[in-house]
Amino acid sequence: MDNQAPPPWPQAPKATQIAPIRELVSQQQAVALLQQGDVIAAPTDTVYGVMCRYDHAIAIEQLYIVKDRPPQKAIPILIADPEQLGVLVEGALSTAAQRLAEQFWPGPLTLILPARPSLLDVLTAGQPTVAVRIPDHEALRALIRAVLPLATTSANRSGWPDTITAAEVMAQLGGRIPLILADDEAEDLRKSRVPSTIVDVTVDPPAILRPGPIEPAVRATLRRFLPARESERASNHSTSRCRTNAHPRRVFEAPDRATNSRCT
Repeated sequence: MDNQAPPPWPQAPKATQIAPIRELVSQQQAVALLQQGDVIAAPTDTVYGVMCRYDHAIAIEQLYIVKDRPPQKAIPILIADPEQLGVLVEGALSTAAQRLAEQFWPGPLTLILPARPSLLDVLTAGQPTVAVRIPDHEALRALIRAVLPLATTSANRSGWPDTITAAEVMAQLGGRIPLILADDEAEDLRKSRVPSTIVDVTVDPPAILRPGPIEPAVRATLRRFLPARESERASNHSTSRCRTNAHPRRVFEAPDRATNSRCT
């Protein structure tokens, strides 16, 4: 990130409150804000995310504004349980998707899946796929169950560092959102700035678009049910896509960091 001043906030500043995510009153406040179409921030099992209802077009447009995010980048979705996939994903999960989800959800794995045609274009950026993850954070998953799947991306301005504390979120997004749900200090200190591993399971063999923290385990899982030849193709496909940007239309940012078909 350079040292240039950020563009001025185009809206009236909001009074941003920090509240503990595990307190009932904070959860109730977050549910009310999300239901009415507001954007809030909350911790995940990796870094903090900024989020809104996946089915609320105005809220999603606001999410782009809060992030200073280019509109051609689709927004990933956090769900609480596999049962919520039905409103997001077209058709049954592939064998690869099923195996990876069983092994690594909840956890730092984002899957690129076929999107239901009914999903908002502002959410998918007009693409036929959607990025989905179940975070290993029970308080956040409780919030998602109380609302709906949440369109979520990292709680930082586009191009700025990821955030792993509520104070860091406040420094970047204070005045732009009404509420930051916070983990306690000890939980924040256990977080890593390593974003989730992203795997595209809409291609055969699956392609790892971003290594993240569990790439070796993901590769091991794929090798157990893919023939050796196909597993090698998956490895080569992943490297090739990072090197050649073979599918530039797939532009996703996981809940915890950007990936636009490049390895970062």
